[in-house]
Amino acid sequence: MEFINTEIDDVVIVKPKVFEDARGYFFETFVQKEFEEKVCKTTFVQDNQSKSSYGVLRGLHYQLPPFTQAKLVSVVKGNVLDVAVDIRMGSPTFGKYVAVELSGEDHLQLFIPRGFAHGFVVLSNEAVFQYKCDNYYSPQHEGAIIWNDAAIAINWQIAEKDIILSEKDKMHPSLENAKIFTQQNC
Repeated sequence: MEFINTEIDDVVIVKPKVFEDARGYFFETFVQKEFEEKVCKTTFVQDNQSKSSYGVLRGLHYQLPPFTQAKLVSVVKGNVLDVAVDIRMGSPTFGKYVAVELSGEDHLQLFIPRGFAHGFVVLSNEAVFQYKCDNYYSPQHEGAIIWNDAAIAINWQIAEKDIILSEKDKMHPSLENAKIFTQQNC
């Protein structure tokens, strides 16, 4: 595996070594020892998967202490623009984001440490998205930021008229009014 640093410390692109032949392909999606050597020590405890159609935007979500989560995300089928926003108070990149296109073709993964809001938008007709979490989901500890916060100014790469949101995701506060925390790293 190749571990590629992004413009925000601790957010890492993971590029697996894919072995392809006439039968198809094989690759390791996660190797604990290698991940801990190259990224950080973490133990994933929950895997999630979603299926969405073109224009569906899910986010920007996070969990508040003591249920903060680091995530390792990937796409099984289709293409998404995946976004991680730094909400670590005091961080030199607070309010900045990393956006990476993930697809079922390139098999890239994105590691999003604790202290980041996360979201994605589907760029293909449909996408199957999966993610590993290092802490359990707790509805009482949900946090979120509105997807189109002008202070963050995310380029979602599709027209606003094509974006499909849940009723819940339409109601999130701006970063300025969101609950945030000082948790850093994994």
